[in-house]
Parts: sequence; structure tokens; C-alpha cells
Amino acid sequence: MLKFDIEKRDGLARAGIIHTPHGEIYTPAFVGAATRATVKALTMQEMRDLGSQAILANTYHLILRPGTDLIKEAGGLAKFSSWHGPTFTDSGGFQIFSLPNVKISENGVKFKSHIDGANFEITPESSMQAQWAIGSDIHMAFDHLAKSESRQDMEKAMHRTHAWLDRCAAENEKLAAMAHKNNEPEQYLYAVVQGGIFNDLRAESAKYCASKNPDGFGIGGVFTADGMAEMLQTVNSILPENKPRHLLGMGQEPIDLFDGAENGCDTFDCVGPTRMARNGSLYTLDGRINIKNSKYKHDFAPLMSGCDCECCKNYTRAYLHHLFKTDEITAKILASIHNEHFVVHTVDQIRESILDGTFKDYKAQFLSRYYSK
Repeated sequence: MLKFDIEKRDGLARAGIIHTPHGEIYTPAFVGAATRATVKALTMQEMRDLGSQAILANTYHLILRPGTDLIKEAGGLAKFSSWHGPTFTDSGGFQIFSLPNVKISENGVKFKSHIDGANFEITPESSMQAQWAIGSDIHMAFDHLAKSESRQDMEKAMHRTHAWLDRCAAENEKLAAMAHKNNEPEQYLYAVVQGGIFNDLRAESAKYCASKNPDGFGIGGVFTADGMAEMLQTVNSILPENKPRHLLGMGQEPIDLFDGAENGCDTFDCVGPTRMARNGSLYTLDGRINIKNSKYKHDFAPLMSGCDCECCKNYTRAYLHHLFKTDEITAKILASIHNEHFVVHTVDQIRESILDGTFKDYKAQFLSRYYSK
């Protein structure tokens, strides 16, 4: 069973430590979205330098390329990507159910590769096998994401997710026994809570997932930003306190990070910060700016005063503006370093504020300044 220590509580919020075979994660923590075994535009050394504690890769994408057998041959995700720390894998359900012409049955899903048209089938069992081959410390159970927000679709997807969780857990138990026999590192399974925008379905899903006694929980699916805090209160008031909770795909906006932590989430991942960075949308404590705007052409200040990332320590807004205007690859690199550093360290500060009892004050001060415009 995955070991998780809680150091300090503040309501549903908590600061803790997740212990994995590849190291500790001090929570709350923002997990780098290394979808294809890399965080876009960044090396793993740059991720280490900016303070990231863990990465999350996407099983669907890695099944397509380079293939899970190759990653296993390389020694697992951490060795393959030269990441010296804890790793997560998402099952890729969100991406699979977003595909056109995907065929869904009680057994699993069938789809064609967008790369070469090859036929693929993923079942709960094959998803577990793939994630064990990838060698991540923490796996997400294969879940069904509804394509619409109708209650009927959400409920159907939730029940299928629960049925698939049973199969994931059974296969995971077999694979864990084989790993133990071969003296291989432990790997851990998170159940995924579904139910979309309907809090009663979320509560039902949380109860079901908790009853299966997994190592931790992913919270995923479709929900609105306005309703996220209420949904998380519902779910995390039900899930057992002594197990970690991961908020899947959220953390593009600072409010997501604060609401997630305040309502009991321990880790977060999102491709948003680096995606926005590649388009010139950059975080500062005074809100996001578009560095492509002409007003930055003669601005020789650092991107964000007081930030100690490589970008802010060494380069000016004028230089970044120039790089984006001339479509230099370096623009995307420096901007991604800054945005990823910003969210990682914002969550680190959330952790510190929980530990010293100042979380609510920190949240109020941060968000009033960030959203003052």
C-alpha cells in the first residue's frame, strides 16, 4: 500500500508526503505534464532546476509511440526520459474518448491511431499491463469519460468506470504479485472518481471508489470552474483522509490550484501552463500578460520581479518580445520555464502556508493581486 503521511491539516486542506519507490512528493504539489514522456519545450534537467517533484505521462500517447515494450526495455519511464523522481501515468481515457469514431463496449474501446490508422483496443486489463510496462509509480484506473454533459451520459459513464475499476484492480493485483515475485519495485493504483457536474453522482462515485480500497484517488471528468470547489468538497469529504488525491488536468489558472488544495487535493497536473507559454501568455503576480504586445518592445524589466527562474534572472521582457516576434524556438523554451516554475512554486507556497497556518491569508492576498485587473 502506498504510504502517505499528513503533516498538517487546515479544514479539508492538508500538507503531506507521498512516499514512492523513486522518492518523496511533498504535497500539495504540481506535477509536470510530460504527456509523451516529455514536458513540451523543456528538458528533464530544466524541470528539476525549476523545482518540479514529479511528472505525469499519458498511457494512450505512449502506447501509440514509442510503444510500451520499448519503454520497458529502456528500464521504465524514469530511466527512458532521464527523470530522477516519482512518476504518474494517466490512463489516457480523456484523449481516447475525445477521438472520432471510437467504438465503446463493456469490454473496452477500439479506435484507429491518428498517426498511421492502425487499429487499437484498450481494455481495463491492457491499460494496467501498459502502465506496469511503462513503470510509473502511480497508475490511474482506466475510466470512461462521457462525451456530453447530460445526466444520462454521465451516469452511464460513471457506472462503466466503476465496472472497469473492478477489472483494473483485479489485473493490478496479479501484476503486483508478479512484480513482488521478481523483486521489482512496487507500483500503485488510483481509482478515478467520475460523475461530471452532478454532485450526487460524484458522491456515489467517491463512495464506490473508496470501497475498493485503492492506493489513492484521481478526480477527473467534466466539471465547470464555478462548480469545482463544491464538487471537491463533496468528493473529498467522502474519500478516506489517509490516501492521496490527484486532481486530473486542472491547474491552468491559479484559482484552480487554491480551490483544489483548499478542498482536499494533494497533487495536480495540467498542460495549460506550458501550452499558454508557447503562445506568449505568461504568468506574473499581477496577472497574465501577452508578451507579444507592442508595449513590451522597450520594456527592459524582468518578466516578473522577484522570480528566480532562469528566464526572469537572465532576460528582459523586451528580449522575450523579440524572440516571439521573430518566432525563435528559444521563446517557447524560456516562456515554458517561467510558467511551469510559476505554478510549481505557487503550489509550494500553498504547502508552506498550510504548514504555518496562513493558508487563507495567502490565498486572499495572492488572488486579490493576481485578479486585480
